[in-house]
Amino acid sequence: MKNEYLLGLDVGTQSAKIVVFNTDGDIVCEGKQALRKMTIPAPSLAEHPDDDLWDATQLAFKRAMERFNELGLDAGQIKAMGICIIRCCRVLMRKNGELAHPVINWMDKRLNYPYEHLPEYGKVDYVTTTSGYITHRLTGESKDTCANYIGWWPMDNDRWDWSDDPQLWKNCNLERSQVFDVVKPGEILGHLRDDIAERFGLPIGLPVVATAHDKAVEALGAGSLEPGVALISLGTYIGAMVHGKENAKNTEHYWPFQASLPDSYLYECMGVRRGMWTVSWFRDQFGAAALAEAEDKGVCIEELLSREAAQVPPGSDGLVTIHDWAAPSEAEFRKGAMIGFDGRHTRGHMFRSLLEGIAYTLKNHMDKMTEEQGQPLTKLVISGGGANSDVFMQIFADVFGIPSTRNKMNGSVAIGCAINAGMAVGCFDSAQQAIERLVKSGDVYQPNLEAHKFYSRLNERVYSQVSRHLDPMLEELSPLVD
Repeated sequence: MKNEYLLGLDVGTQSAKIVVFNTDGDIVCEGKQALRKMTIPAPSLAEHPDDDLWDATQLAFKRAMERFNELGLDAGQIKAMGICIIRCCRVLMRKNGELAHPVINWMDKRLNYPYEHLPEYGKVDYVTTTSGYITHRLTGESKDTCANYIGWWPMDNDRWDWSDDPQLWKNCNLERSQVFDVVKPGEILGHLRDDIAERFGLPIGLPVVATAHDKAVEALGAGSLEPGVALISLGTYIGAMVHGKENAKNTEHYWPFQASLPDSYLYECMGVRRGMWTVSWFRDQFGAAALAEAEDKGVCIEELLSREAAQVPPGSDGLVTIHDWAAPSEAEFRKGAMIGFDGRHTRGHMFRSLLEGIAYTLKNHMDKMTEEQGQPLTKLVISGGGANSDVFMQIFADVFGIPSTRNKMNGSVAIGCAINAGMAVGCFDSAQQAIERLVKSGDVYQPNLEAHKFYSRLNERVYSQVSRHLDPMLEELSPLVD
């Protein structure tokens, strides 16, 4: 019997990636293209240059299918494609499908407010998401997943459809004619355009299947569905989330979003803005001196820094990092900080302190979420490239005091796409069967109880108290320098 294949398209903040799976969950091949550096037209604005998301997507397709053909595989056995494109962005389109303005990224302060038409946008016929835009490029359909509308959108999260409340549309400064039709995760958005299929050697009419927003798809692809199991997604924005059964109302410490399985919800607390970006920033700004040493030892610079961080004791000998390189919207005056320097500290201390600061921040946010829900955590699943670091995985286990695990494939979004795609075309009988086939468990890191006790004291007495002492000074600093 011939094998069958599923495609997952994952376009994030930094890259576009196509992964081809067989229906047993094995990775057949993949193609990847880095996105270009973000355009910053003014402070607190961020745009993807030109048509970068679509350009990178096409190159990722090209590379994946070239490899697929090199393996001598039958493209006719590709059954469906699930797509997941970066969330919380705003796309302004013309009727012909072209961009009216570069895609506005989630880090742009304009996303904190309803859509407002500006003269430089010119003619705008549709206001949509990145998933709506890429769906239109792939299929020609004006459709989108209902589960990628977070922020200023008139979406009814109980009905999983556009709201019928006129006031909500007015609040969002939108009309029904300006937005696409929506479908639920796991439903078919449309079929691949003939010219796209022919260009990349894909089946004519290949079903293109809806997923959800990227963190929800990642949670599905990580297999983190059981009560007490949380996903920590290590990306440019680091998210922390658990699954739920209902659209919880009036929550204080978390938000309920539509999940990547219909009629399920994802509960997400505050995360870390520019989380792994900060780690990359440190590598790029302060790693030059380590680069030659890394090359001599035959390792990448991230591995060298991780090895040095592993030699540093928990707590980084008193060096504390506050991760506000991108301030939260409710306190835009905040800035990142490292405090506690003395003569013991090396770049290994600084690198470990960055990692510990991420873990502390997530622990404090997640504690509030789980206390409000009445459901303590029993296990962490860590996803994303940062999960490759043994020292980072152990820090999570020690700070939280529970096991931290990583799957064999750390990039869970593509797996979530394949799960939704396979369910849409009958490759799997249920979500549970799909998860059992596609999600491959990996390493487990058990907490060191002494390290956990020390981290808990340091967090309670120092880390969780820092912002209330720094905030008055940063409020004075911000208007002077911003």
